[in-house]
Amino acid sequence: MAKSIEKKEFQIRPRFTLSSKASVETICSRYKTILLTKQAPFLGKVRHGYISIVPSIEHQHYWSPHLSVTIEQDEENPEITLLKGLYGPSPSVWTMFVFFYAIIALATVIIAVIGMANMTIGESSSILWALPFLVIIFLSLYLTSYFGQRKGHDQIKNIDDFFMTILDDINRKNRIF
Repeated sequence: MAKSIEKKEFQIRPRFTLSSKASVETICSRYKTILLTKQAPFLGKVRHGYISIVPSIEHQHYWSPHLSVTIEQDEENPEITLLKGLYGPSPSVWTMFVFFYAIIALATVIIAVIGMANMTIGESSSILWALPFLVIIFLSLYLTSYFGQRKGHDQIKNIDDFFMTILDDINRKNRIF
């Protein structure tokens, strides 16, 4: 069985690219059939050229991963179908972290500009003392996301095994690779 995720200790949003000789329609219909069964261990949505897989509701928690896979024909070799996957937190969690990072970056720039302007004109630049606190907030957000991903790591592995088992089955049934 092929493996899609690399064994890196920590990646913000792990990615993978796989190839198959099965068509986009074949891959999508097989995943749709399996995800619609009541015995499927995961929930998901399948649209033409797109698959989204999440843990079942009883196994979801705040840090549960979300697998998004884009399926498209290779432009250079139309007989090959490329599957490009991305693991990440739910879109709402990801948006929240991006929002907080943007706020911290904006506050850092504003404080640095005001502090340097005050220093240039000979005024008190004590506002620059806020910068180390912003760095501490940034690092705490980073560590929070790290520990959150660690909490969801087993689910990432389970989703990956589920995804790869079905893809291997599709390739075997089509006598591919």
